[in-house]
Amino acid sequence: MLEALKKEVLEANLGLPKHQLVTFTWGNVSGIDRDLGLVVIKPSGIEYDQLTIDDLVVVDMDGNVVEGNLKPSSDTKTHLVLYKNFKDIGGVVHTHSSWATSWSQATRDLPPLGTTHADTFYGPVPCTRNLTAEEIDRDYELETGNVIVETFKERGINPNEVPAVLVYSHGPFAWGKNAMKALENAVVLEETCKMALNTLSLNREISDIDQSLLDKHYLRKHGKKAYYGQYV
Repeated sequence: MLEALKKEVLEANLGLPKHQLVTFTWGNVSGIDRDLGLVVIKPSGIEYDQLTIDDLVVVDMDGNVVEGNLKPSSDTKTHLVLYKNFKDIGGVVHTHSSWATSWSQATRDLPPLGTTHADTFYGPVPCTRNLTAEEIDRDYELETGNVIVETFKERGINPNEVPAVLVYSHGPFAWGKNAMKALENAVVLEETCKMALNTLSLNREISDIDQSLLDKHYLRKHGKKAYYGQYV
């Protein structure tokens, strides 16, 4: 079942240690088949050097295991909330990568300071509010997804234009049209978090990138007038 999707999700999961986004098992990638309403996700607590395609778990949109002998990621409910609310995404990545998690722990939005940021994120990457004690006790992973969706709705942010978030005191989630694009966005988020922290250490008074330059760099890669690359 879903062999092509499983292959892609496995490749994306193995890309996490390759790009130094995870330590031990601190991360997961999923992908969705929208037609079938099924999600393929990494199993909980399995080391990446031991992960095989047969270990991946297929769940329905309610989190019920459809195929697989292992428990799905503990973050499965968060992934499912994102798929249900962000209708255009096809893959989700969660990590505790060092630089992005530092911004999450500082509870700060990632400001758009340069063109590297602007190539992928059309504005700041938001940090969510903290979860209440009641939300944490009620259903932590579900409420983590809910607070992400709440953040984008309340701030009027298009999740297709800013395909990542910093979860308060937790870490980053990123998404994309498929699992490999979600991985790419997670890598870019980590690099831009690093660049931003270095930039602010050199110049605390630095302002956000000029809007016209932000527009140029984002729109030359995205949208109807994109012209970057060979296949636009």
